Amino acid sequence: MKQIENESSRLITFSKRKSSINKKASELVTLCGAEVGFVAFSPSGNPFSFAHPSIDAVANRFLNRNPSPNNSSQALVESYRQAKCKELNQQHDELYNQIKAEKAQGKALKRLTKGKSDAAWWEAPIEELNREELYQMKGRMEELKRSLR
Repeated sequence: MKQIENESSRLITFSKRKSSINKKASELVTLCGAEVGFVAFSPSGNPFSFAHPSIDAVANRFLNRNPSPNNSSQALVESYRQAKCKELNQQHDELYNQIKAEKAQGKALKRLTKGKSDAAWWEAPIEELNREELYQMKGRMEELKRSLR
């Protein structure tokens, strides 16, 4: 590896790599609960940083100094954030499983009525329908009965 000679290419590369490092640092925080801090200076001398929970907390811990007095409130906020994330992930998983089940049910219904138009829904084999599908068929039959009267 060697330094990029072209200055504009070097600035573009720095910008792209800097965002990649930010993303990786953020992933470390999210996935591992790590305390992360870094500072980088661009080739033009501009500083960029990323820190969690704060640059002061990370620097103090790195230098083995006493943590700042508000770290307990930060720990409380962090535990609330983690609990909320866990709850949202659980909701996501439940919704994903529901969608998956609905898709599977839709495929099963298509397979059962394959080759038949929607108008021939009553020809689907009743033995192969689940409870929900039977309730739907019952509702359609009652609707048909009403319209025939």
